[in-house]
Amino acid sequence: MSKQKYYVVWAGKKPGIYKTWPECQEQVNQFPQAKYKSYETLAEAEKAYQGGAKSYWNQAGSKGSGAAKTSGSRKPASKDVPLSEIDYNSISVDVGTRGNPGPVEYKGVDTQTGDVLFSHGPIAKGTNNLGEFLAIVHGLAYLKQKGSTQTIYSDSANALKWLKQKKVSSTLVRDASTEEIWTLVDRAEQWLRTNTFKNKVLKWETQSWGEIRADYGRK
Repeated sequence: MSKQKYYVVWAGKKPGIYKTWPECQEQVNQFPQAKYKSYETLAEAEKAYQGGAKSYWNQAGSKGSGAAKTSGSRKPASKDVPLSEIDYNSISVDVGTRGNPGPVEYKGVDTQTGDVLFSHGPIAKGTNNLGEFLAIVHGLAYLKQKGSTQTIYSDSANALKWLKQKKVSSTLVRDASTEEIWTLVDRAEQWLRTNTFKNKVLKWETQSWGEIRADYGRK
């Protein structure tokens, strides 16, 4: 059973605190420069909401984390990336998992509207990173078929690295239980070796921009 999350919306159709991802998503979809973030507890969410986006927006830790840690050992925050740098004429991809490894699904959405453009899964057993990689390659094939040079956003550094290498590096065992995802990964690697594309594939800056538009809200 997934842990309760609380979603703060500072800039959206109706700012506030929401208990479910669908409620939060309804407020931020199709809202330019939406600002929102998930927290582990209601107390953290209320503090963040009252403090305003300026105090909390750029303080995220890892994806889906709560308020920023204030420990002396905390690494310096990464450089803020302005919302104005987002290319909304793009698609965003993300993965949803139930355990890692576990069932995997992924989708690609219109970054501006949040409309789902393609989806796949659930795949019986795989990892988050393999799903992220498949989502990117599926996006590239989808856009090539459309004759589009739109940008693709992914929040996975590993998947972006594998894309450049045209090969994944995963410790997931190859056996009967993982045959489905490995068949898809092998096919994706082959597609990269035999196709060219002009699309930019960029890192979605979660710390500065909030959750990627294709997020499944399962954190």
